[in-house]
Amino acid sequence: MENQYYTLIEKQDFYEIIENKFGELALFIDARKGSPVAPMVEFDGKQTALLKRDPNLAVKLEGINPETASVLAESEFIMVVELKGETVESVYGVPVETVEEFSFKGRPTRADELERIKSKSEIIAAFGAVKIWKSGEK
Repeated sequence: MENQYYTLIEKQDFYEIIENKFGELALFIDARKGSPVAPMVEFDGKQTALLKRDPNLAVKLEGINPETASVLAESEFIMVVELKGETVESVYGVPVETVEEFSFKGRPTRADELERIKSKSEIIAAFGAVKIWKSGEK
């Protein structure tokens, strides 16, 4: 049984966003372990996006080119291509949502990672609690 009681936010230093002749975008990033689960991209409309790859891992993309930002802000979907060197590990479509701002609350684990501790209700759900006993004096 493997439960992760926090969310890791990794910073992707180098990435590419390309556009095809139909105006569709593709994002090329480093491959991560495991398969994505209900992934989505949140974009602040400026220079930063957050690829929420699964409930435990998000990838932060900073310094988005201003020309790309205007196209990304109008996109409903983006294709994500995960690479290991030059080899494609996985390709998947992701919805894009424009948000006003991100909440990067958490504690730094390295220069390129943040760890977000989950809430009590998220821990209880991840633990799979079937009964909860409240004890002690009031």
